[in-house]
Amino acid sequence: MATAIIYGSSTGNTEKVADLIKDELGDLVNDSKEISDVSADDMNGYDKLILGIPTWNDGELQEDWETFFEDEMDNVDFGGKTVAIFGLGDQDGYPEFFLNAMRAIYDKVIGGGGKVVGQWSTEGYEFDESTAVVDGKFVGLGIDEDNQDDMTDERVEDWCDEIRDYFE
Repeated sequence: MATAIIYGSSTGNTEKVADLIKDELGDLVNDSKEISDVSADDMNGYDKLILGIPTWNDGELQEDWETFFEDEMDNVDFGGKTVAIFGLGDQDGYPEFFLNAMRAIYDKVIGGGGKVVGQWSTEGYEFDESTAVVDGKFVGLGIDEDNQDDMTDERVEDWCDEIRDYFE
């Protein structure tokens, strides 16, 4: 069973978090790739995925993810896959759209028969709204490098401890 971290990163922040997750999970992760270098066929080759997406501006997808959604996402077979999601956002600058992009991935995975693991508490965040909150929790790990970068390492470590068993 192969696992990949696939992420989109315009500023380097999401890539940084992807690297932290890869370091934390070690040999449980086979590959780490930017979404701009991945096709639906590539993604279909993995049993387990850790998908990272930043939310831009008013809840928009990062541009490489947006292109993937337009061209490839409908060809990804999530049936039977285990997927963890992490997202980056700015809770101070865009409090009404915090981490919304994670919901787009969540909906595709759930709609395609996949299993999402790694839901994350909203405690410790200050935002107005987020479509990424389902049943009182974020659909994945929430990171705010703009305002809470001092919490990133601990959040990644704690989240990886929670999801580790799903990726062994």
